[in-house]
Amino acid sequence: MSSLFSVLLSVRWTIQEILRQSLPGLLKRRKLPGYLHRALLAMVQCRTAALGSHARKCPKGHYEGTWYNSCRHRSCPQCSMGKLEKWLAAKRELLLPGDHYHVIFTVPRQFRLLWQWNPRRFGDLLFTVSASTLRSLLGEERRLGDAKPGWIAALHTWGRTLIAHPHLHVLITGGGLQPDGSWRPVSNGYLLPFRQVRHVFRQRFCDALEAKLRAGELELPEDLSLEKALRIVAKARRRKWNVRVEAPYRHGEGVATYLARYLKGGPIKNHRLVSFDGHRVRFRYGDFREADASGKPKWKVLELSVEEFLRRLILHIPLPGMKMVRSYGLYAHTCRDQLEQARGQIEPSEEWLAARERFERAAEKRRADQPRCPICGLALVVVTDSEERSGAPPPLAVEVQAA
Repeated sequence: MSSLFSVLLSVRWTIQEILRQSLPGLLKRRKLPGYLHRALLAMVQCRTAALGSHARKCPKGHYEGTWYNSCRHRSCPQCSMGKLEKWLAAKRELLLPGDHYHVIFTVPRQFRLLWQWNPRRFGDLLFTVSASTLRSLLGEERRLGDAKPGWIAALHTWGRTLIAHPHLHVLITGGGLQPDGSWRPVSNGYLLPFRQVRHVFRQRFCDALEAKLRAGELELPEDLSLEKALRIVAKARRRKWNVRVEAPYRHGEGVATYLARYLKGGPIKNHRLVSFDGHRVRFRYGDFREADASGKPKWKVLELSVEEFLRRLILHIPLPGMKMVRSYGLYAHTCRDQLEQARGQIEPSEEWLAARERFERAAEKRRADQPRCPICGLALVVVTDSEERSGAPPPLAVEVQAA
């Protein structure tokens, strides 16, 4: 019995294997938009012969090998680590060495259907209204006045069980650059009162959403009339929205790392999968409603039919060209001179220096995991393509082979 248990523990399911077995049946039952079709095929064929291969060799000539190409799709959990590391390294260089705040804007579940039918417009609305809320409240003289802060906003669309849960994470500086070039920190380490943020964001978002509905700018399903949609908005106005303003972080590194994990690789990673029998998928998720005293969630296992699992997975593949991260104020690409001016006035704290060193060590450890020469240990370098190398998803004409 123990040996059988050990065998079961050694099985490691992947999103790719679930798609490889289940996608042919899904495509027979359901017609998908072209971008979803290409995304799923890309994940199925990632690092297989279907996408060609490339050669790597030791700089000293000791060893040479062939590797299959990655699909490079941002929703692929298998090949997203390189892009994630690159994004995170760029953001770490951008962040100011001072206090940062983490603000989370969440819309109520009544809006999930509107988001599913209008993901691009709904996402744009989240970015626009959250930015307007922060500018107006921080622009009050008792806070930052005319000083310009910087913030990075990242759109997440899923909850821990893969249900639709659109919300925005914002990493914002604990101060701003004044017109005279001096740095103005937030007073008393207090960014904004969350109740005021919640009230202003709720009213502005509902006003903007209602205006778009009345102007006919949002698509509605056949069973949802304009009158019903407006009643949904009116009901949402009376609810308490989940908007959080976290305590200050002495550095932005941790929040940036948290954001990076959700920007590449899709809504679920392979390590959360528990089992798959061809019909049912079981995966782990953290339930924060039953968190312990330290705030750690209670881990549970959810079982879904493969059809429902794929439905939830597909729900979070973003539209082509859809921006999931946007930068504002000092962190906007047009404000690099002002950003450097602010950087020169902020003395890095011990906490910031320690965090930077800690994250650099972690990044160095991850870089050490890349393919290396078995003789001298040097990192292997890409020298040539053995076959045609393609960074785009495969064409729709490619067929998926059933297991």
